[in-house]
Amino acid sequence: MINRNIKVLLLGSTGLLGSSLGPLLDSSGYSVKTHSRSKGAQYEADLSDLKQASDLLDKIQPEIVVNLIGLTDVDQCESQPHQAYLANVRVVENIAGWIQQNKSDCHLVHISTDQVYDGTGPHVEDQVTLTNYYAFSKYAGELAAGSVKSTILRTNFIGRSHCPNRVSLTDWLHQSLMKNDALQVFEDVLFNPLSMYTLSKMIELVIQRRPIGVFNLGSKVGMRKSDFAFSFANEINCETRTMTRVRTDQVTFLKTYRPKDMRMNCVKIENYLSVQLPKLSDEIKRVAKEYHETA
Repeated sequence: MINRNIKVLLLGSTGLLGSSLGPLLDSSGYSVKTHSRSKGAQYEADLSDLKQASDLLDKIQPEIVVNLIGLTDVDQCESQPHQAYLANVRVVENIAGWIQQNKSDCHLVHISTDQVYDGTGPHVEDQVTLTNYYAFSKYAGELAAGSVKSTILRTNFIGRSHCPNRVSLTDWLHQSLMKNDALQVFEDVLFNPLSMYTLSKMIELVIQRRPIGVFNLGSKVGMRKSDFAFSFANEINCETRTMTRVRTDQVTFLKTYRPKDMRMNCVKIENYLSVQLPKLSDEIKRVAKEYHETA
């Protein structure tokens, strides 16, 4: 499919997910315009500033906006709630405001988080439980996105970083295991992330289909983070003797409460897009190959 006439504005293109998604969309033929708050993209702007946001959108006139901008450091969001508001809410308000004011047919694809869930999962989309300011600000951003034609994707992802100076969960595990560093892995936290590759392919499908609403987007059959870490270590042929299973209440480095069970029920998006999402065990195998290929 040739998509050159479909202009996609990728906001936050130099981050972890953007560094994977941008090249994939470009290789699929979309006319991708990249944005960052700092250097490394075609356009540089602070989109929490209404004028800068409006000027950028006026200039590009996108058919699709994919918003990857976000302050994701949970402790920083808790200690600096205004910064969390600017990145996670104000940016989305400015984008939605531009779409409304210009009566634009632009479709917004907004990336949210699985941290809006807690309690026993897997959770469906209306089972929101907000337990920290990061989750609160991301949920407020969802509400802003929902004021226009939008697809809101609650997700989490793993995989090898293509972004300088940004380390993913699996990067951290890989580097620590290779150096035989002591690792504490949580046995009381559950999740069901996707690989960045699979997530990028799903976002491309969302761009094609443009479903309206809030959708969970994760792997099937999630697992404890400790089981995930041991499984990943086995797939990359690393010894696990330096890893210790712990509960979150046994460590001192977490300043802010994190949800314990973020597993998502993803049947809604599977049904809408007529897809079968992969099991987390298969995504671990996929990601492990990324580290074998670069060893």
